[in-house]
Amino acid sequence: MYAVIKTGGKQYRVTNGDTIKVEKIDIEEGSNIDIDQVLMVGDGGDVKVGAPFIEGGKVLATVMKHGRGKKIKIVKFRRRKHSRTQMGHRQWYTELQITGISAG
Repeated sequence: MYAVIKTGGKQYRVTNGDTIKVEKIDIEEGSNIDIDQVLMVGDGGDVKVGAPFIEGGKVLATVMKHGRGKKIKIVKFRRRKHSRTQMGHRQWYTELQITGISAG
């Protein structure tokens, strides 16, 4: 059984036992979270699609840890102008482990 969920403005295809990194969620490590924005649930040939979400659909997950991603370098360069700007960015993330999927 798999589900397509929406969190942090992005969509993820998850199955039971998966570990995914999503945009940071302000919840303590080790606690459980219910994701109710389920777009689609599939089980073999049986597929349920929401409009836009499935009513009663829920994905249960456990917060494993919080962290920061790899550094991304941003370079702005203007040729022949002696102008160069360099910045870096590290995005915060929350690592979730999927513990259950229910179609409602």
